[in-house]
Amino acid sequence: MHDIRLVGFDGDDTLWRSEDYYRSAEKRYEEIIGRYIDLHDAGTLRHLLEVERRNLEVFGYGVKGMTLSMIEAAIELTEGRIAARDLQKVVEIGRATLQHPVDLLDGIREAVAEIAAQWPVVLVTKGDLFHQEAKIAASGLADLFPRIEIVSEKDPPTYARVLSEFGIDASQFVMIGNSLRSDIEPVVRLGGWGVHVPYAITWAHEAEHGLAEAHPRVLAVEAAPQLPEAVRRIASGAAG
Repeated sequence: MHDIRLVGFDGDDTLWRSEDYYRSAEKRYEEIIGRYIDLHDAGTLRHLLEVERRNLEVFGYGVKGMTLSMIEAAIELTEGRIAARDLQKVVEIGRATLQHPVDLLDGIREAVAEIAAQWPVVLVTKGDLFHQEAKIAASGLADLFPRIEIVSEKDPPTYARVLSEFGIDASQFVMIGNSLRSDIEPVVRLGGWGVHVPYAITWAHEAEHGLAEAHPRVLAVEAAPQLPEAVRRIASGAAG
């Protein structure tokens, strides 16, 4: 038996769809940049990713950081030739992405409710504060989470702080999420448990991690309805 005392959930692409809207924004961005340069030769999205990475410590995660990076990348790629009207279109891409609908993943509300009936739960999500707050409110899931943490980064110190505030050891914590890099690896490094529920689309930055393919403290499931049983397996000692 494992003494599980807290179960954490990620937000974007674990509870609701998110990455789809970022990919749609990138396609619209390419349509604009394609009027000025050869997209294939420029490696447009690869360049955008590089700009986003170098700006993370300044702009943080989320749509606003993406939009500012798109503007910067567009100016760089076109050597300043991009017209102001097209930069305005990039801003509008960001605005539309911030206003995207919040579509829950199939079966997630039932899965969260079932887990919350057995263990305390916490929502740990990263990104822009206003946007995350808006998505949580629109999701209709806020009532299931007595505590919600919106953080700027998901790393071992962040999780250690949250666990310290709950007064529990990492070995008593299970984190559920779609990102091995942000949701699972930091918790496992602390000695906790992870349930990985992959999403169909993953941002290249989030795809980079240092976990072994079959880590003994990580269970993988295919969809939300399998989450309660995965947590029960960990708690019963059937995993690890």
